[in-house]
Amino acid sequence: MNETNREKELSKLGSGETEYTYNYSPELLETFENAHRENDYWVTLNADEFSSLCPITKQPDFGTLIINYIPHIKMVESKSLKLYLFSFLNNGEFHEDVVNKIGKDLVALMEPRYLEVVGLFYPRGNVSIHPTFSYNNGKKKYKKLEKHRFNNRNINPQRIG
Repeated sequence: MNETNREKELSKLGSGETEYTYNYSPELLETFENAHRENDYWVTLNADEFSSLCPITKQPDFGTLIINYIPHIKMVESKSLKLYLFSFLNNGEFHEDVVNKIGKDLVALMEPRYLEVVGLFYPRGNVSIHPTFSYNNGKKKYKKLEKHRFNNRNINPQRIG
């Protein structure tokens, strides 16, 4: 894809003044074509200042989101992702719901080979919550990858044995 077509495809990137949406808005997400479809490779996106609201107390919750994926045809454009994640600011949902919603939105948007979203939410009342969403496209090697990553998640060698 040439640069002129790519610029037309991405309305958020490079557009003059940035508009922020304060309520959940998956339509903010944009994609561009993966120029290296023949390769399996990881893309990792970290959102170190993610914030949403507790649905009960309406108090802010803070954390880091880690999005790992192996792209297929489409990739998420990072500025549109930033605006999308910002749209959770006034959205009252539990941590587990937020991570699953983001994962499902990204799968619907990109149809990646593999995707995971990890939420590292900061402690409240001395308890931190770290939910993970994962997806594979059904091909054997990505199913195997998902199973391996799931089975080896949060293993602390000091607590085993």
